[in-house]
Amino acid sequence: MPLSPEARKALEARLRYLESVSGITIDADTHVSDPARLPPDVNAALRASPDYFHGKPMSGDDLIAEMDMASVDGALTWQNPSATAYTDSQSESYDALLAANATIAEAACTYPERIFPAGWTDPRALGVDGAIRMIDTGVDRFGFPIIKLNPAQNGFRIDSEPVLACVDRIVARGAFPAFHYGADTPFTPPEGFAAIAMRHPTVTVIGVHMGGGGAGYVEGERHAQESRRMLHDLPNVFFIESAKRDTHIESDLIDAATSSDAAWRRIAVGSDAPYGRMTWNFGGCRLMLASLASGEHPDPRLRDAPILIDAEKTAGYLGDNIRGLLIDAGRRVLAQAD
Repeated sequence: MPLSPEARKALEARLRYLESVSGITIDADTHVSDPARLPPDVNAALRASPDYFHGKPMSGDDLIAEMDMASVDGALTWQNPSATAYTDSQSESYDALLAANATIAEAACTYPERIFPAGWTDPRALGVDGAIRMIDTGVDRFGFPIIKLNPAQNGFRIDSEPVLACVDRIVARGAFPAFHYGADTPFTPPEGFAAIAMRHPTVTVIGVHMGGGGAGYVEGERHAQESRRMLHDLPNVFFIESAKRDTHIESDLIDAATSSDAAWRRIAVGSDAPYGRMTWNFGGCRLMLASLASGEHPDPRLRDAPILIDAEKTAGYLGDNIRGLLIDAGRRVLAQAD
């Protein structure tokens, strides 16, 4: 299926930019909304108080301001589900999600070297046929190289038939599938995410939150351990560490650094903005990486070999790893469209 001329042009320009730079910092998990399209309940919450509420929406301009404050160069960006109003009508819900996806594409056009767009589909609200149509629209019209699903929000197990149908379509279109993958609901267990990766072993499958996602202590621990094993056992998984406990993140970094370069290249940092603050996440991440490379960290594996966390690995985790993934995904979409 052909990409629209506009989608091809934007995707090719993004690839040229990403291939021309290195060492840039990229937030691998951010959400943007159009303030003019916010649901009434969200607008009411904003009017009621300037304080935080869950998923407080941010525009493309807001995201850029946050990036500037956190010294972040670019961001992988998708829609914000808390700011997209579904109804009982699948066609109306399709239109709402289409508008949300269009907002991401528009933000990327405004900031082509800072906002790297990804799509979103939803087999619960749109039905399977509508979700597949949204995948095609995301690739053909917007040139999205990544399409995300949130089985926790949808109320589908991650390896259920509706989700598998969407994954198969994403892969067939050349894009990479991404998932909300956390321990916050029973819908995204580690074995379910592993089943998706094994279903398409030659295609990168992205797990956003790497088993975190607002998890409680008990559930989060199992997901953290199982996800870490997947990083080693399944070479096509890529994990974005956002909305995850800092102790789990540090343990992941030590494990990846002391095992193989291949594992390290398949993890990246994200803030989950606006659900998380970019300044907090990147400030803490930079200090954590510095402590791991200092030779003074209490973990004996790092004291014995502090060079394991070197400048190249630090740059990879802060941006180069996700930059490489975006390049691979974009090339695959273009090749599949030709």
